[in-house]
Amino acid sequence: MERYTKVIDLMGSYFTKEYKKKKNHKNKIREVKEDTVRKFFLQGKAEVMIIIEESQKELLLNIDSNTEDIEKYLGRSFLP
Repeated sequence: MERYTKVIDLMGSYFTKEYKKKKNHKNKIREVKEDTVRKFFLQGKAEVMIIIEESQKELLLNIDSNTEDIEKYLGRSFLP
């Protein structure tokens, strides 16, 4: 299962994904479009870690999570 991260800060929010590299190379963290995350999330192939920087709160959401939490943190377009 793919894991994406949504970072929410004072200036807005963005999605990222960590790409694992081979052997001696560092893992890369890249910004990802919301449409890509939505596509895999609705197929049930992805989960999203929500990080709220103000309160240092973390929340893990997947397709089976509470619909109120999905709507609050990800938006209505992520509802099944």
